[in-house]
Amino acid sequence: MNFLELVTKRCSIRRFASTPVEIEKIEYILEAARLSPSAVNFQPWTFVVVQQEEGKQKLHDCYSREWFKSAPLYMIVCGHHDQSWKRGSDGKDFLDVDAAIAAEHICLAATELGLGTCWVCNFNAELCHRQFGLPDTTEPIAIIPIGYPEDSLMFEQTAKKRKGLSEIVKWEKYC
Repeated sequence: MNFLELVTKRCSIRRFASTPVEIEKIEYILEAARLSPSAVNFQPWTFVVVQQEEGKQKLHDCYSREWFKSAPLYMIVCGHHDQSWKRGSDGKDFLDVDAAIAAEHICLAATELGLGTCWVCNFNAELCHRQFGLPDTTEPIAIIPIGYPEDSLMFEQTAKKRKGLSEIVKWEKYC
């Protein structure tokens, strides 16, 4: 599958089969995340893999939507503010950008392997921070549930709602 086919296939999956994800696939996904680009190559991230029931329950406490509970595996994308690059001219912290790139590498690698994912950002970050013992300078950026879709046709049946290129592209200048 070429890249456009891959990004067209990727969608938010919210119904997972109970089938466990093979360790080889988990390691492949983590390698894709590890190879993500980051500002000044600082790589200010850690990925917490959660598969055991105790950890899953902690995540369910942080985000209690029913569909979320069906995933057999979760990855918490954590960013380290003390390791991220800050732009000199205005101090902008690129942690969120770097973590988002790594999170999307996770989602795309999972999709390539026939696994479903969904970005979850609307969770109780403070509780997640405490539940998983994150250092003070570390922030949980996203939780990504990963698993086989309940129905393998979900990839094809999930409509992509995107603006047209003419709505989002400017040539040479904004106006």
